[in-house]
Amino acid sequence: MSGNVLEALGVRLPVLAAPMAGGPSTPEFVVAAARAGSLGFLAGGYKTPALLGEQIATVRAVTDTLGVNLFAPNPVPVEAAAYRRYRDALRGDADRLGVVLPPEPVEDDDHWRDKVDVLLEHPVPIVSFTFGLPDAAAVSALHRAGSFLVQTVTSADEALRAVDAGVDALVVQGSAAGGHSGVLTPDRIPPATPLRDLLAEVNHAAGLPKIAAGGVSDPAEVAAMIACCALAVVVGTALLLAPEAGTSAAHRQALGGDRGDTVVTRAFTGRPARALPNAFTAAHHDHAPAGYPALHHLTGPIRRAAAAANDPEHLHLWAGTGYRNVRERPVADTLTALANDL
Repeated sequence: MSGNVLEALGVRLPVLAAPMAGGPSTPEFVVAAARAGSLGFLAGGYKTPALLGEQIATVRAVTDTLGVNLFAPNPVPVEAAAYRRYRDALRGDADRLGVVLPPEPVEDDDHWRDKVDVLLEHPVPIVSFTFGLPDAAAVSALHRAGSFLVQTVTSADEALRAVDAGVDALVVQGSAAGGHSGVLTPDRIPPATPLRDLLAEVNHAAGLPKIAAGGVSDPAEVAAMIACCALAVVVGTALLLAPEAGTSAAHRQALGGDRGDTVVTRAFTGRPARALPNAFTAAHHDHAPAGYPALHHLTGPIRRAAAAANDPEHLHLWAGTGYRNVRERPVADTLTALANDL
């Protein structure tokens, strides 16, 4: 992503709004970022292709300044015996919430090809990828459609793989990020390298433009990332309490207090993800196997029921390490405030 690309999109604020799958990144959230002179990403993950297309149309009716994030396939199949053991361990939670758990692993690709087709039919300026690398056919087709392609990486080695895949820029995600790590080897939890150090390592290894992500929660951190080598910073946790965000009531409630230090856990989805500790992580963190997307589908009924019941103890409370700095204020106010030291 060159400065000219940002300027062409009308982006004057180098603090962007991250894609947060599962609800927070609503069309209103993305529009609010654009109106602030920034750019927001719709989260394509977990949505049906039809809903993704509808949300793109909703945003495009107001602004052309948007991005879309997709989960690129990178499955970690769960062992059958490990799945059964974990399902048995979750049975008490499921019974208390009155839900039924999938008896067998569900291994899917989140409608990858169909979502790429949506973006070919309804092109957007920027498409970003996480979890895996896009295949060559998708890269070529999306480039022909005029989209600028960005890959999430968590190491210099991953950055080199992304360069080989043909993307145009990198989101360098530090371990302090809330929610899922975009690590390309999700059977291993990434090391806790400070974001500025990781950004410098990736900058030394790969010449593509870079966007910093992960735990950034105050203006000084934003300024440090830009001074290092980042074209922009993308924030997610900092925006979870915004009125435009689709964050659940239980998640908002949990972010409003101090639950102690965040944890990186596979307990909810089988991929490493940073969350606030709760009863679910206390009970299941230590024995959750690696296995995505099977564990995402396995725990899904519990998490949906918990959200409906306003129960923060059995919900994935994604949050970065800087969650104590989160304030309940509009998207525009937070993005502008984070750019104060630039």
